[in-house]
Amino acid sequence: MKHLFLILLALAAVLLLNGFYTVGEAQQVILTQFGKPVGEPVTEAGLKLKMPFIQTVNRIDKRVLEWDGSPSDMPTKDKLYISVDLFARWRITDPLPYFLRLRDERSAQSRLDDILGSETRNAVAKHELIEIIRTTKDRKPLQDATLATTDSNNKVGTLVPIHKGREQVEREIFAAAAEKVKVFGLELLDIRFKRINYNSSVQPKIYDRMISERRQIAERFRSEGNGEAARIRGNMTRDLDKIQSEAYRKVEETRGEGDAKAAEIYAAAYNQTADAAKFYEFIRTLDTYRSIITKDATLVLSTDSDLFKFLKGIDAPAK
Repeated sequence: MKHLFLILLALAAVLLLNGFYTVGEAQQVILTQFGKPVGEPVTEAGLKLKMPFIQTVNRIDKRVLEWDGSPSDMPTKDKLYISVDLFARWRITDPLPYFLRLRDERSAQSRLDDILGSETRNAVAKHELIEIIRTTKDRKPLQDATLATTDSNNKVGTLVPIHKGREQVEREIFAAAAEKVKVFGLELLDIRFKRINYNSSVQPKIYDRMISERRQIAERFRSEGNGEAARIRGNMTRDLDKIQSEAYRKVEETRGEGDAKAAEIYAAAYNQTADAAKFYEFIRTLDTYRSIITKDATLVLSTDSDLFKFLKGIDAPAK
């Protein structure tokens, strides 16, 4: 009798322990009976009662969960292949459809891979690369003053205008994916591009374009430098010619003033008497002879020439 009482007591304890369960603050519970859900989902924390051995407790997380997709290559509207790495935050808001359709978090992650990956491909394919790279359309770039130009045809160092921007593309992906995950009892909270990189086949073309732009800037600097050097050399030549011209003018003025002064002195010295004037004429004629008559020169003069009159007056040497 005592043993039977102990057995009944133990059986009651087992039934009692199996008939109660606890729900944590970060949990929600679906009770199943022979594999089928029964009753409403239990979402409030505390000690709960169930049918022992017949009903099973299926705990479902109700915290904010993380989805981190793998990088995947996809084309943009302008036919450039990029590698997109995406992440999102989600939670289970309706545990019953979640349990019926997905059962566990691993299946939910797999379904998010399909939905978010598909919507990301659709959004990227509808936009050009610049729309996905740039954050907003109102961004004003920092630009080196040396690259500023008034030439409207020069696009080096300027940003291509955009119409949406990366944030708007993210919102489009979020809006499309959020509707699709609701049927699984999930709520999509946020979605962001974690990393966007060029595909390995595109990178050489991008680097070549960057090098070309740098060369354009360098060539423009060289051209401006050569133009400035030519302008400086032209100014230098002009200033040098001006200085030489001014110096030559001053030399000629000084020489003219000297000649005039010398002529004045000669005139004052040799015009005092008629003999002095004749002597001056004789001296100047001798200077002329010295400058025009050399050893190899042959001089032909008429007898009435001014130069010949002094030679004519020289007596022949005595025999």
